Amino acid sequence: MPGLTSADTIRILVATDNHVGYAERDAERGDDSWKSFHEVMSLAKEKDVDMVLLAGDLFHDNKPSRKSMYNVMRSLRMNCYGDKPCELEMLSDGSDVFQGTFFDHVNYEDPDINVAIPVFSIHGNHDDPSGEGHLAALDLLQAAGLVNYYGRTPESDNVQIKPVLLQKGNTKLALYGMSNVRDERLFRTFRDGNVKFYQPGTQKQDWFNLMSVHQNHHAFTETGYLPENFLPDFLDLVIWGHEHECLIDPKYNPEMNFSVMQPGSSVATSLMPGEAVPKHVAVLSITGREYNVEPIRLKTVRPFVMREIVLAEEKGAVKLAKKANNRTELTRFLEGIVNEMIEQANQEWEEAQGDEELDEDQARPKPLIRLRVEYTPPEGGNFDCENPQRFSNRFVGKVANVNDVVQFHRKKAGATKRTQNGADMPEEATLASLAIDSVKVEKLVREFLTAQSLTILPQNSFGDAVSQFVDKDDKHAMELFVSENLIKQVESLMKMDNVDEDNIREAMEEEKSHLEQLFASGHLAKIKKAKRKPRPDDWDSDLNGEWEQQPAAIIRSDLEDEEDSDASRPVSKTKTNGRAKAAPKKIAAPARKPAAPSKNPRGKKKIVESESEEEEEEDVVMIDPDEDESQLFVEQAPPTRGSKKSAPEKAPAPKRAPARAAASKIKQSQLNFSQPATQSRGKSKKAQEISDDDISDDDDAFEPAPSSRPTRSRR
Repeated sequence: MPGLTSADTIRILVATDNHVGYAERDAERGDDSWKSFHEVMSLAKEKDVDMVLLAGDLFHDNKPSRKSMYNVMRSLRMNCYGDKPCELEMLSDGSDVFQGTFFDHVNYEDPDINVAIPVFSIHGNHDDPSGEGHLAALDLLQAAGLVNYYGRTPESDNVQIKPVLLQKGNTKLALYGMSNVRDERLFRTFRDGNVKFYQPGTQKQDWFNLMSVHQNHHAFTETGYLPENFLPDFLDLVIWGHEHECLIDPKYNPEMNFSVMQPGSSVATSLMPGEAVPKHVAVLSITGREYNVEPIRLKTVRPFVMREIVLAEEKGAVKLAKKANNRTELTRFLEGIVNEMIEQANQEWEEAQGDEELDEDQARPKPLIRLRVEYTPPEGGNFDCENPQRFSNRFVGKVANVNDVVQFHRKKAGATKRTQNGADMPEEATLASLAIDSVKVEKLVREFLTAQSLTILPQNSFGDAVSQFVDKDDKHAMELFVSENLIKQVESLMKMDNVDEDNIREAMEEEKSHLEQLFASGHLAKIKKAKRKPRPDDWDSDLNGEWEQQPAAIIRSDLEDEEDSDASRPVSKTKTNGRAKAAPKKIAAPARKPAAPSKNPRGKKKIVESESEEEEEEDVVMIDPDEDESQLFVEQAPPTRGSKKSAPEKAPAPKRAPARAAASKIKQSQLNFSQPATQSRGKSKKAQEISDDDISDDDDAFEPAPSSRPTRSRR
């Protein structure tokens, strides 16, 4: 943009998927993740950037260890605190972009700490919120003033994305963020038009729109990813997290008119081809509506070399196939290939260091080596391969992964296997392809359940439970899944009048299908969020998930009628994870009878709430359906524990909380937000424009502006 100088340039260090804490119990690789993260933060200080943008999975676990948390906090304090003034000016209201937290402002505006380089981060699928209070590890870092945690997604079926508005000189940056949501549910939410993007209401053409997401980028399944054309086309650049392959150069999407950058991970968490690509971060320089990317290769990353061979196509191995006993010679042949890979890895690491002199503690690390060998024998021959772990142990002291250097697989298109009970199993070739490190546990479960279906337990929630057990290290996930679904099956059978051996199987199949439909529609998740109950004495605080996900929890029906006898007037309430929805029609509530059972839809329970339970409940005040949508943005006083709130009366005009100190006062008078139409599959929506007459003169006003322009569909 003409007339702009370096004083108008916003410099951002971009990184994703640091996975601090990965393999931290490994004697050789335990420090790899936090050392790479420390290098990333040191680069931010060295390059003198204005901010750091992290696109999810800062931690490998949503309950990181003390060692991981300590090393992250240490790196942030060493590189982000200082006397250098932060030149970014915050223009948006922090209570809108940092909702759900006590610290509703950016950390560099806090008068109690000295932040030189602010860090903005969304959460990924590994460090997502869980447990009591639905807190993430990023909430702890935000409370400590080290990170600005934005892009929260409290409701997966109603996503509203408001940007963090920043300005430096004459460059205006609208920073959008959408933390990880389960891919299938997010796909359905976009398809149903329940994702809303907000834009600044003034000078739209002057804003650079940058967004960070953490979802599947490639279509592993039909709905298990986020298509690029689901995102709005007013974006300029998208930082894509979750995919570990480093594609640091932005790739332009001509259909959507924006570019996508995929920095990849800073540590190898699996031995697959995508992880073998050299790891980079980037310094993104934005001047007006133009941007420039400077890739930087990370030097502390452990070298990784991967190779795949087919023995039947190797000259040295084909000769050995004709011999009766060729194990020793074949092992020697493969050992030579691995030694070549080790030399290649060491050479690549030395080249990455450049002319920099290494300290004593920067000795050359042992590389990661993975050799995939297809040992399908040719006609009239055979390959007698050694045990893979025994073969890998030959390289102790030379490689970091001494137990899985080699991976043997055989290509065979034979008939499907059958178990002892006669159930079909996937083909051996399919199992071999699923055995690699790149496979997702959901895909593995789906392949097995396709061949052998379950009779009692729902299959889709079974895959979700296995994923929680493997990915989140939730040791109770399978136990909870089995116990909860068995209880629902028993309750369904008890409701039947005549049950005999002939129709009991049919009844269980019907109930299983019903549970699968509820899980697929997300209805079970809504019921679990409907009400939070106090935890019992035997509640396990180390268990992933909230109290309503525990075995002893009784989930009330979302159709239950409630009446607040203590309030001055009836108020309809529901728990929607912190968001208010229109109240349903009021129905006269019948008198409560503690012992009398009530009829409910299948699979649900109706319970009687005690007064103590009501006091523990965190109420959400509902608004009247006839109220203006702007009432949603009225900031309510925090509820007092143990007290009830009645529905608020309509105020003449929505008001904001008092502004912060004069030094950090936002320029709300120049900003209004317009809300474009929602997205649908295969379509993108233009930002809705408003005229200067529509801009509110009230400094404290914040409303989504109505749509004034038709949307443009794409093929």
